[in-house]
Amino acid sequence: MSDAPVLQPPQGGTLYVVATPIGHLGDLSPRAAHMLRTCDIVACEDTRVTRTLMTHVGSQRPMVASHDYSEEAKASQLVDKLRAGQSIALVCDAGTPNVSDPGFRLVRACRRAGVGVVPVPGPSAALAALCASGLPTNGFLFGGFLPPKSAARQKFLTRYKDFEYTIVLYESCHRIEKLADDIIAVLGPQRPIAMARELTKKFETFLIGPAAEVRARLTGDQLRGEFTVVIAPHDFEP
Repeated sequence: MSDAPVLQPPQGGTLYVVATPIGHLGDLSPRAAHMLRTCDIVACEDTRVTRTLMTHVGSQRPMVASHDYSEEAKASQLVDKLRAGQSIALVCDAGTPNVSDPGFRLVRACRRAGVGVVPVPGPSAALAALCASGLPTNGFLFGGFLPPKSAARQKFLTRYKDFEYTIVLYESCHRIEKLADDIIAVLGPQRPIAMARELTKKFETFLIGPAAEVRARLTGDQLRGEFTVVIAPHDFEP
């Protein structure tokens, strides 16, 4: 095995899109930790959440909050700092920024301004759930969080009822039962699905099987945490 590559210092005037753990801190890559320690600024979704990670890697770099409600306004300010030669690490509370998390507006502003953007890849709940679900992985549609209203969710599911690839969704514990009910109503009780809960954490759980059977198992402790839902293609036979 070859020696590990030398971690280069961040380049000035560059935005680094840094993936962070979705639960297990051991999933943070050495390169991601290096960026958190060496970039001039860390732009994050919630400074309180990211501070725990910064302490874990021994970083004292300044943090700037850039979340859904402030990202549009902060984007121009951060681009100005990048143009001035500073380096910025963009992170979200967990996982990969800009994937059902803040980040799009800042990355778009950087691309429009001709500022360099470099991905530092790593954990993603969607890919983690998909690869361990046992459902087809040759192609998939990532739908993120569906709308809160049942009618809008059912409209989405109806549109992709006969989709030829797997569908991956996110949902909170507060709406997971309603989403399961909509899946059964639109796609049928026998549609194979997987629900991954608390990925990489102590109580990680996979509920896999026909939609109606998985729905019946959503009780008690199984209703806690964040969920990633994987829906098999319409013609898949387990």
